[in-house]
Amino acid sequence: MTATKSLLELLAEVPDPRDDRGKQHPLSALLGLAVVAMLTGARGPEAIAQYGRDQGAWLAKALGFRRLKTPTKSAYSKLFRRLDTAALEATLARWLNDQAGETPGRHVAIDGKTLRGSRSGPASQKGEAPGVHLLAAYAPEEATVLAQAPVDRKTNEHKAALELLKITPLKGSVVTADAMFCHRDFCQEVRDQEADYVVTVKDNQSNLKADIALALGDPPEGSSPLRGEETAGVA
Repeated sequence: MTATKSLLELLAEVPDPRDDRGKQHPLSALLGLAVVAMLTGARGPEAIAQYGRDQGAWLAKALGFRRLKTPTKSAYSKLFRRLDTAALEATLARWLNDQAGETPGRHVAIDGKTLRGSRSGPASQKGEAPGVHLLAAYAPEEATVLAQAPVDRKTNEHKAALELLKITPLKGSVVTADAMFCHRDFCQEVRDQEADYVVTVKDNQSNLKADIALALGDPPEGSSPLRGEETAGVA
């Protein structure tokens, strides 16, 4: 059995955007401190830097800082502007999945939401910038976001979901999603990762509903194949 890597070991594999000549701290230490600080409620470069100062040399040593001194707010601001966030999220998702191990039937819910407080300007102001909309893969039993991806204004949640599925560990899981994701390519991506899906099917997809009814058994003559406003496609 292959030993799983520690979080710091995995963080060291994230692409480092910094110039070799300007590196004062290992990237794994910088990202490790950011993770620990955010788990305690820190939000943003200033709060992360302050958390590091408050904890002192013992945490700096544990995380691998060479000078036993944690970085400043400006160091994090520069790093976060250049960091490959998709690579970081994929690394965190990998670590979380390693901790959980292979869990047959693990539930992964795909859902999107607009971040609170991310709109610019008052709600009543015309022309305000829309809020940041994120699509997330969430494991309810572990209360963990396995991965998330922004939904660009020029695209939609369906297209964003295809990218999200590619960076989410799904093997052996059961993926649930609403009718917005009832598309062949979405379901195929789930199956390609050796997972199953439960997706809502609405009445306006009559042919699909009829196919599901036939797959589950012929309905009585003269009756509607499926009753109710919506049912679920299962594979």
